[in-house]
Amino acid sequence: MSFFDDPRWDDTREGPARGRGGGLDRDPREVDAVDPRDVFTQGLELPRGLDREPVSVGDEHYDLRGSEVRTLATVGAFRVVPIDDLRDHGDRAADLWHGDLDHLRSEGLIRHIASVDRETGTALVTLTDRGRELLESHRSPDHDPRQTFHDGLARERELVHDAQLYRAYLRAAERLVEQGAHIERVTLEQDLRREYQVFLQEPNRGRADSDGRPGRDRDDVRRWAEDHDLPHADGRVQFPDFQIEFLWPDGRREVENVEVLTPHYRGAHAAGKVRAGFTRFRGIGARAGGKTGRGSRFDPGLAEELV
Repeated sequence: MSFFDDPRWDDTREGPARGRGGGLDRDPREVDAVDPRDVFTQGLELPRGLDREPVSVGDEHYDLRGSEVRTLATVGAFRVVPIDDLRDHGDRAADLWHGDLDHLRSEGLIRHIASVDRETGTALVTLTDRGRELLESHRSPDHDPRQTFHDGLARERELVHDAQLYRAYLRAAERLVEQGAHIERVTLEQDLRREYQVFLQEPNRGRADSDGRPGRDRDDVRRWAEDHDLPHADGRVQFPDFQIEFLWPDGRREVENVEVLTPHYRGAHAAGKVRAGFTRFRGIGARAGGKTGRGSRFDPGLAEELV
């Protein structure tokens, strides 16, 4: 049983992952399996070992060990992550008031998110702007593709839903790695949508007569969606909660689109996610947040098999 194996979790992926078809710039035999928890540290020139090492960001100085770098990169990749889904050094359960998280919090690199429910739920963490700056300033210039990192909250109303994404990633990533895939990065829905909006408005850039309406036709939208391995119909693009980009040992580059379905999904919206062929996980309507401090727990049924 793997470290995040849980019989409540499964997916309903239908058919093979969609592929970008691009080859590798290096020998495919060099593509090795990476622990799904360590994916986000790829391309970072930061400590990897058990002992803390000095790290500088401008005039600021920090001491970090490999497991703390992993936590920073993971939280940055998903924007918000439940403490119960993180691991401390020595693979121990993370604790906001001890070990790695306590050190990162005291250094001002992560922060505990204010509760959205003061009776139940779990503690959640996100990067501070200083934590994101540390990651950005220690990227390897030669590493591609680049993992996007985030700080703070983007969708407070979606906090319960977004807090379930990392766990869904672990389940999907475990299967891919077992099949021989090398995971390269994860792209969140909001990043895909942001890129899409830039694409839609690019023809209007610098035009004084622009009315702000999208400057693309349906064929443009179709080509953009296909280039990004996203389903589309009638000029509309379907966006997953996140996209996993990975390589097979033979050099094929593919993506898997993942969606966490919570109880608010209804009618045409839910049907559209099913038709899109996304890997789907059923999330429960648990409330995130909760009491600050030790003892707060994440609902163990936060995401279950979609039936």
